[in-house]
Amino acid sequence: MQGIAKLLVIEDDAQQRVNLSNILEFVGEQCEIVSSNQLEDQDWSQVWSGCIIGSLAGGELPSKLSEKLSQSHHIPLLKVGNIAYSLENYPQFVGELALPLNYPQLSEALRYCKDFLGRQNTNVESPSQGSELCRTLVGQSPEIEEVRHLIQQVAQTDANVLVLGESGTGKEVVARNIHYHSARKKGPFVPINCGAIPPELLESELFGHEKGAFTGAITARKGRFELAQSGTIFLDEIGDMPMPMQVKLLRVLQERTFERVGGNTTIKVDVRVVAATHRNLENMIKDGEFREDLYYRLNVFPIEMPALKDRKQDIPLLLRELMARLESEGGRPICFSPRAVSSLMEHPWPGNVRELANLIERMIILHPDKLVDVNHLPAKYRYGDIPEFQPENNANQTVEELERETLAEVFSENFQFELDQQSSGINGSQSLQSIPPEGINLKEMLADLEIGLINQALDLQSGVVARAADMLGMRRTTLVEKMRKYNLQR
Repeated sequence: MQGIAKLLVIEDDAQQRVNLSNILEFVGEQCEIVSSNQLEDQDWSQVWSGCIIGSLAGGELPSKLSEKLSQSHHIPLLKVGNIAYSLENYPQFVGELALPLNYPQLSEALRYCKDFLGRQNTNVESPSQGSELCRTLVGQSPEIEEVRHLIQQVAQTDANVLVLGESGTGKEVVARNIHYHSARKKGPFVPINCGAIPPELLESELFGHEKGAFTGAITARKGRFELAQSGTIFLDEIGDMPMPMQVKLLRVLQERTFERVGGNTTIKVDVRVVAATHRNLENMIKDGEFREDLYYRLNVFPIEMPALKDRKQDIPLLLRELMARLESEGGRPICFSPRAVSSLMEHPWPGNVRELANLIERMIILHPDKLVDVNHLPAKYRYGDIPEFQPENNANQTVEELERETLAEVFSENFQFELDQQSSGINGSQSLQSIPPEGINLKEMLADLEIGLINQALDLQSGVVARAADMLGMRRTTLVEKMRKYNLQR
């Protein structure tokens, strides 16, 4: 994932490298740990989520490392351990970590790094080309570069274009780019959603009608084809067009003429047709739901828009572009932390770019002028076992206090459960309040109940502790303590 969420750790002691790797992995941080003699192998221009420097051979900063740090003001800097050299002269220095590491101080230091990145407003490199085509079709992936190439190839012609792809991928963006980069750009661009208009009204919408053609037609009206004269008409969701209308559309594409509803005057039309659909038209042809001759008329030059899940490397660029657009419309600025970006890159995005835009708008409403971290995202967008940055206020609580708090949280959710007769010794016909004459071991019963609920939550959330904790209504760190207590694995 382009290393956007990784910590760069520089440590010359082999054992300490292992220790740091284990600790950072446990708290959910991706990291790359190297020794000081491997500095030339690192790409210092990329956005690291932080740089941690530990013990170094010779007890001082090598000149190469000092030079790299002086040039890399965009990377927040931490040092770990009681070491002789100083990093305070570097403007990106945010703090130091004492050994042995503990969770509160580590989480606090990592939060400082995220705040620093928020102030720097994580910079993602823009496409090298400066054309309007690159600004509207955001991305640097091979898939989106191929779409740009196809648009440039077909824009100057008058060929019919069929844009294919899932809902929310930006098919209308492609259609508008074809129009704005063609010789017809001074003419109108007229879109119409064929699936959003009732079948009985679609003909009038496309071709217009004469006065008195039907009840309510009190004046003559131009259709979309007339309105698009000398320009481009975009037929969105062409796969939803009823069969009778497909026949009439085919004639227009062949003859470039039509009549208004209720009229007998033949009208010539000079328009370019761009159609789009999320359906598989070839399968619809086999099922008799779409005309084969119309398909070949429309499919002169196909362009397929990739799903967002197939070009996840474009998500950082899309985030910046969508946030800039919303900010220009009056939205408050926000910034996503590198770990939040990495989590978003793990999501399958069934709603594609439209879903991403909706999420950004929601985050701007909920967290204006703030740094958005993983824990601020809705639960379904959180990936990986990631703790909160803020240290827990109950760090000094005893196990018994944690147990009471957890049980209160668990029972407050009104979970429904059945007791195992063998483990509890309670007859199935008895209620929970019925205690048998021989008595019960309440502590064991509650422990069995708690273990069962924790295992269920972990199974339902594929072993992701953070999500299981959300499902159980408790803090992630509380759930981790419970798992340690009962020796449970993910």
